[in-house]
Amino acid sequence: MKKTNPAIDAHISSAKAWQAEMKALRRILLGTGLTEELKWGQPCYTHEGANIALIGGFKAHCRLMFVNGCLLQDPQGLLQRPGEHTQAGRYIPFTSVKEIKAHEAEVRRLLLEAVEKEQAGVKPVYQTTEEPMPEELETALNQDPALGEAFAALTPGRRRAYLLHFNAAKQPATRASRIVACTPRILAGKGMHDCICGHSKIFPRCDGSHKNFG
Repeated sequence: MKKTNPAIDAHISSAKAWQAEMKALRRILLGTGLTEELKWGQPCYTHEGANIALIGGFKAHCRLMFVNGCLLQDPQGLLQRPGEHTQAGRYIPFTSVKEIKAHEAEVRRLLLEAVEKEQAGVKPVYQTTEEPMPEELETALNQDPALGEAFAALTPGRRRAYLLHFNAAKQPATRASRIVACTPRILAGKGMHDCICGHSKIFPRCDGSHKNFG
């Protein structure tokens, strides 16, 4: 078993809920030889520097998140997609230590498979089809050159996330209001799932102070 990280000790001890569940998952993760680090304000487990899995507490459950979970064989149907448009990440929700122990063998197998995929250099194939640009956004980009340059400078994934968000609105007025609301983020070079301070929202626990995670 890998050596524990004092930063993770402190993180779990300060958690308001799911401490026992996080400890149970931590034992399994370390038992597979992964190294634990604190990333994005959450326990992250890596193999030779590559992110494999994270754990975090949510209101309804404790979550084990596989960074490239889409690559894993899941005969028991444990893995869930975090969002409709999530491509690589998958997670397993747990609500008790008993539940974790019941699935420990399969969780261990999934972790070892994730490491094997990483060692073999297997990577997710991301959808690169560009979402259509709504007329309201095209108008806004033409009217504001700085916004146009900032939007073009975003990564393809960040542009796609914005386009999905805008296109999900059925009414032109709603699309326009969403564009206005997102303009400061775009100008700052941030994506839909980044706080303005730059924190990732893989585990959305930024406390709003833009200094740390709650």
